[in-house]
Amino acid sequence: MTHTAPADDAPPAVVARLSRLDRFLPLWIGLAMAAGLLLGRLVPGLNTALEAVKIGGVSLPIALGLLVMMYPVLAKVRYDRLDTVTGDRRLLLSSLLLNWILGPALMFALAWIFLADHAEYRAGLIIVGLARCIAMVIIWNDLACGDREAAAVLVALNSVFQVLAFGLLGWFYLSVLPDWLNLSGARLQVSGWDIAVNVLIFLGIPLLAGYLTRRLGERAKGRTWYESRLLPKIGPVALYGLLFTIVILFALQGDAITSKPWDVVLIAVPLLAYFAIMWAGSYALGRAIGLNYERTTTLAFTAAGNNFELAIAVAIGTFGVTSGQALAGVVGPLIEVPVLVALVYVSLALRRRLFRTVTTTLPAGG
Repeated sequence: MTHTAPADDAPPAVVARLSRLDRFLPLWIGLAMAAGLLLGRLVPGLNTALEAVKIGGVSLPIALGLLVMMYPVLAKVRYDRLDTVTGDRRLLLSSLLLNWILGPALMFALAWIFLADHAEYRAGLIIVGLARCIAMVIIWNDLACGDREAAAVLVALNSVFQVLAFGLLGWFYLSVLPDWLNLSGARLQVSGWDIAVNVLIFLGIPLLAGYLTRRLGERAKGRTWYESRLLPKIGPVALYGLLFTIVILFALQGDAITSKPWDVVLIAVPLLAYFAIMWAGSYALGRAIGLNYERTTTLAFTAAGNNFELAIAVAIGTFGVTSGQALAGVVGPLIEVPVLVALVYVSLALRRRLFRTVTTTLPAGG
């Protein structure tokens, strides 16, 4: 359901329509993180069992959770409206600038500022900065009532650039640039094919499923039935997938995180700075170039989020599962998940102050 309303009235209207699952999402996510950490710490051999089967270099349970999480959101996208996004050069160029120039450069700078004496953690953070988000950002954007069609286009754009540029940027930021600046670097060997498989699994499968669900559903019953009857039924599945993914992710790395709490804090500081700067800067840019609330929100979340699945897989594949680089990758979602959940609420609050009117897109099914 979409309508235009005064910005002062928008947040209460959205909150009133939220389901209990949505309304208490920060609590559920906190409990999921705690449950995962406890499971990983207390259940012997759990991480080994979960890692036994992999797909695209990522644990199969995590892969399944991500697919379940992304499918309902992508089924909500109105694919016949994508041309309104692809024609918005301000949005597309801003996204490319933020994701592939400013984002990696900012993470490189923060990693060297805060972790100059910790080479492994530094390299791990740089890898996180290079892995632009193609998965979980979709659900943050949806919760913040961002533009779903714009999110689908920007995520697809990030996917293409990820396949083409990830390895090249990894070589540049871990080897070439440190040499130019007389800094000691660490070379990154990563397969472009592995990245392509990662993109195909985590974006291609749910995107195709979402597109076919809408196309076939609308052809059989019409758009009104599809959006008022079907979407409310499958919508909550996305949040169940999110919570399941968080539990499994933290169960896999619970021992590594809880056994090195001070190292986690050390890695967390530049990550907090990164998410705050990227999100706030992107939001300000969207506002400055005249984007509406929905596209400003989408620009901010797609620029601030990172593809932790790819970052962890690359760090483990290149440096080993017990490496500092892998730990830095694992700490990424530990910080990103609660920070971006908080920013969902910040975004909803800011539109009351910064936008005179908003087009409120209420999530189907809450």
